[in-house]
Amino acid sequence: MTEATQGYLGDKEMLSDLLSTQKHITNNYNTRAGECQCANLRGAFLNILQEEHSIQNDLFCESHSRGWYPTKEAPATEISAAKQMFLQ
Repeated sequence: MTEATQGYLGDKEMLSDLLSTQKHITNNYNTRAGECQCANLRGAFLNILQEEHSIQNDLFCESHSRGWYPTKEAPATEISAAKQMFLQ
């Protein structure tokens, strides 16, 4: 039996859960910072948001390096098309 079938999360499942949680955390801090009237508090939220994004990126990079979060390379033509779409 694997850890997952015994009710335990394996490394892949834990990392996936951590990444999902970080996505929710960054979304919440982003909303709070964007809707905050107090400049000092907004600055604090933005500092925390930056730290949380860094954690999220670390988790993504770890998952990606283990092959658990595959991404495809975007062809240069698709990148150029996307840039043009947003420039208009």
